[in-house]
Amino acid sequence: MGVTGPIRVVVAKPGLDGHDRGAKVIARALRDAGMEVIYTGLHQTPEQIVDTAIQEDADAIGMSILSGAHNTLFVKVIDLLRERDAADIKVFGGGIIPEEDIAPLKAKGVAELFTPGATTTEIVEWVRANVRQPAGA
Repeated sequence: MGVTGPIRVVVAKPGLDGHDRGAKVIARALRDAGMEVIYTGLHQTPEQIVDTAIQEDADAIGMSILSGAHNTLFVKVIDLLRERDAADIKVFGGGIIPEEDIAPLKAKGVAELFTPGATTTEIVEWVRANVRQPAGA
């Protein structure tokens, strides 16, 4: 693949949830780790998130969902990425996600989910290790 430059991550706050402190903390941690971060702001639709990721040539989308709509919103974003031939953009996220929902979401294509208590270091390390595969891997 031979992609160079910093990892580009869209950090998104989908749906009606208006609590964005965690998303902003993650965005800053990724930025401080040398990644390019595009923060979409509050109340984004899955279509807006996918449009932004494609327009910004993102490597990943990180979504923060605290509203309980994680089963719908993650799947919609993944489906839209597939429809738009952009399934190479990895989707990860976090928020209030019950343990019993994690495996089904991963089976549907969510690369990783972080629940309360995850550290910014843990998230940054996961993104570095999993979002962009090294050339020749």
